[in-house]
Amino acid sequence: MSRNFPKRSFCRHVAGNTSRVGLLALQGAFDAHGRLLRTLGAETTEVRLPAQLDDIDALVLPGGESTTLLKLIDAFAFEEPLRAFVQSGRPVLATCMGVILLAENVTNPPQRSFGLLPVDVERNSYGRQVESFEARSSFAGETFDLVFIRAPRITRTGPGVETLLEHGGDPVLVRHGNILAATFHPELGECTAIHRLFLEMAKQSGRLSRARTGA
Repeated sequence: MSRNFPKRSFCRHVAGNTSRVGLLALQGAFDAHGRLLRTLGAETTEVRLPAQLDDIDALVLPGGESTTLLKLIDAFAFEEPLRAFVQSGRPVLATCMGVILLAENVTNPPQRSFGLLPVDVERNSYGRQVESFEARSSFAGETFDLVFIRAPRITRTGPGVETLLEHGGDPVLVRHGNILAATFHPELGECTAIHRLFLEMAKQSGRLSRARTGA
């Protein structure tokens, strides 16, 4: 069963949002995120080289295969630029594989991760791809299916991590500062609330940046 949290009010449309959202396009389901974000009025661009991170205001780390992604991150020298992007405070939406990449600790089996999101995760905790499943849930006034595909399980949340949605007693959507992390695939269901929240974070981040620079 899923635990429903109080409804939150996020803007339905993001027309006038000037944030440019990058989709890490080395591997995984980045295209589905892009389609959904564009229906919400966002500008998106595929990020395939580290230098492209300088040209975006927010970043999606999509689902996929984490060991393959780590090899590609090494091949394209992406690790330090990605770390710098997250640490800059610009918003990041991490789903499934993206959560594994950012976690502090990874098990089943242990795997290198960036340690930027204070959670522990267990890989493939709900089963392999043939055992993937959907579960009905609600968030921010929307009811939709949680789509789990070889999903990790968050087994510990550290200080400052806010649990926004649970399934079966496990956190499946959390926020820590500029990081919004989902262990499921919101881009594959009917849900728009999570991407709307992400875009709202990007808008707020842009306002703060302009205030700091006096623009």
